[in-house]
Amino acid sequence: MKYRLLVFLLVSVCLSASGQTENPRYDTLLADSLGGDDYGMKTYIFVILKTGPNKIEDKKVLDSLFKGHMENIGRLASNGQLIVAGPLGKNDKTYRGIFILNVKSIEEANALLETDPTIKNKVLEAEIYKWYGSAALPTYLPYHEKIEKKKM
Repeated sequence: MKYRLLVFLLVSVCLSASGQTENPRYDTLLADSLGGDDYGMKTYIFVILKTGPNKIEDKKVLDSLFKGHMENIGRLASNGQLIVAGPLGKNDKTYRGIFILNVKSIEEANALLETDPTIKNKVLEAEIYKWYGSAALPTYLPYHEKIEKKKM
């Protein structure tokens, strides 16, 4: 029985070690600058925005809050703190949009979210999760600016 266990462990270690190979195109400087781990990944904060409890009927007030929401998105993106933002299609869960924040903790994310007037005024609420994704994700933003014909 001990012999079987030892063989099993030895085979498992050999198989897992042989399944991982070094990437010949690996760029140490780029990986380090983006905060990537050995797999080119890192932790972000994933936010689902959903309809909040505050129903504002005054269109001018609501428009002003959403103008501030868009300005805040632009500011956070310029600072490198927000790397993905966008609305969701109509759904039965009252989900309105997503953010992927380039911060390490949920506390940092909450502080950034409080700078959004729609969240601060409870027009939108945020569900917050840690998410593990490609460390290269922030590199798409410069390309977006080159294909964006009209600014929001």
